[in-house]
Amino acid sequence: MMKLRGKKVSFIIALLVIFMMIAVVGCGQQESTPPDKQAAPELKPLKLATTTSTDDSGLLDYLLPEFQKDTNYKVEVIAVGTGQAIEMGEAGDVDVILVHSRAAEDKFIEDGFGVDRRDVMYNDYLVIGPAEDPAGIKGTSDALAAFKAMAEKQTVFISRGDDSGTHKKELSIWKKAETEPAGEWYIEAGQGMGDTFMMANEKKAYTLIDRATYLALKDKYQLEPIVEGDEALFNPYGVIPLNPEKFPNRDFEGATAFAEWLTSEKGQQMIGEFGVEKFGQALFVPDAK
Repeated sequence: MMKLRGKKVSFIIALLVIFMMIAVVGCGQQESTPPDKQAAPELKPLKLATTTSTDDSGLLDYLLPEFQKDTNYKVEVIAVGTGQAIEMGEAGDVDVILVHSRAAEDKFIEDGFGVDRRDVMYNDYLVIGPAEDPAGIKGTSDALAAFKAMAEKQTVFISRGDDSGTHKKELSIWKKAETEPAGEWYIEAGQGMGDTFMMANEKKAYTLIDRATYLALKDKYQLEPIVEGDEALFNPYGVIPLNPEKFPNRDFEGATAFAEWLTSEKGQQMIGEFGVEKFGQALFVPDAK
């Protein structure tokens, strides 16, 4: 009996030794797994409502992969007009907005929907139209005089008509020019900037467009810059995280990370470089303060 028990104990000890050896080898294999073979951390989702110009120009396709790499946030982009982007913010449907209508942005903050607005960048608007220039405004830098001339001669003008930042800017210029656009010559597209550009090209009409979208799409169409350089055509962009007190279920941490990254040295440098290689000029001017 003692011999049998001794054999059993020896057998159990042998099994334990083998098990421990396997465990040690397994740990060694785990520790030696190269970093590039290890599972990447799960990406965190972030919802951004922004303008069609940041999307149509290709800026977001250029910036967001680097933001994702640096922060592990994957941004879902909803590109609409500024008015719709702000409405989505007011409804709490997104985490952060990137838009270009300063008066509307300030109201968004004042009404408690967003916090900590930051200047990100700016570009400018152009009045583009056919080379024939039926309104006779080519080469002027006076936007108000140009708008008055288009109304007086009733040359076809395509408006975004979608409550976007571009549409708001256009309406503000008509107002400053003390002109009410109306009649068959004034057509509201109700579309984004790319589609409005296409419609204006088809009708050989004038339209107001941001420089970034014009440069990104100009090779597809025949319209050319007619009026530019007026201070009234200045176009600043701001980023605004949603107010965490009003929208506790939104990702304020991620929204703030996005705003900080856009206004960081790296983000600002990338914005300033975007478009230079392809177009010979930057499509946006970094403007973080």
